Amino acid sequence: MNYGAMLKLTISMTIFGSIGFFTAHTGVDAVELVFARCICATIFLGALWLLTKQYQSEIFTKKEVLRALLCGVFLVLNWVFLFKAFEEMSITVAISIYNIAPIFVLLFGAVFLRERLSVGAVIATASCFLGSIFIAGIHQLGSIDAVLTSGFVPALLSAIFYALTMLMSKTIHQLSSYALTVLQTLVGIVMLLPFCDFRAFEGLTTTNWLFILGTGFLHTGFVYYLFFDSIRSLSTIIVSVLVFVDPLVAILLDVALLAFRPDMWQLVGIALIFGGILYTVYEPLRQRRAT
Repeated sequence: MNYGAMLKLTISMTIFGSIGFFTAHTGVDAVELVFARCICATIFLGALWLLTKQYQSEIFTKKEVLRALLCGVFLVLNWVFLFKAFEEMSITVAISIYNIAPIFVLLFGAVFLRERLSVGAVIATASCFLGSIFIAGIHQLGSIDAVLTSGFVPALLSAIFYALTMLMSKTIHQLSSYALTVLQTLVGIVMLLPFCDFRAFEGLTTTNWLFILGTGFLHTGFVYYLFFDSIRSLSTIIVSVLVFVDPLVAILLDVALLAFRPDMWQLVGIALIFGGILYTVYEPLRQRRAT
């Protein structure tokens, strides 16, 4: 068990849990916000890449670069659909559906990476999945139409592309986390440039710009460096469960800053998620002691 990588992933997910709060105060729509994030992240990570002289030891191969670029496409689509979901539904609901991604990671990982799934790992991830459903408040929606028009579709698509991003990044081993993330954010700049409405940035307040820069340098540059640096050293199972720290932080911020009060089902969901996380961390230790 790589505890350093686990700590990095936990920190990145904790910070990312506040992304919805930041997004709500930027004053711009999804495409423009993702475009700004990509620019900020490219500057931040590119500077670190040069300062640490990591570029001197990079090994660029055609296969890895192509995988990194495809991973960038998945990452940008993940961001765009997530912010679209934020525009159509509450932060808590959107981020919870978004974190169904580990279910897709498990399925894709088992099919494409042939990773073995223990019964306990499946139960723990299912527990987290069920917890996210309860947190999302799905039980409060009365019909399928209500679900489809509530922002559920973009939230679900963001989860799918999130899972694809995680799986693709695990197949990249030679590029450093700096090079990988810079390539991805450069892809985002190129992808979104034709669709970006630059008039959206006119008339923004200082507060708006601070939140935009925060989502760019903190939530994108710093967080994604930690994220990609950690998941390549962790199993799909560990990654699948630790990413649920994200919705827990989002819920806590809703309670503390936006006066959100979870109902009974949402409290059950929080307990299920914590249970899945604790089991996944504890079980490998128990097995190691047994041997």
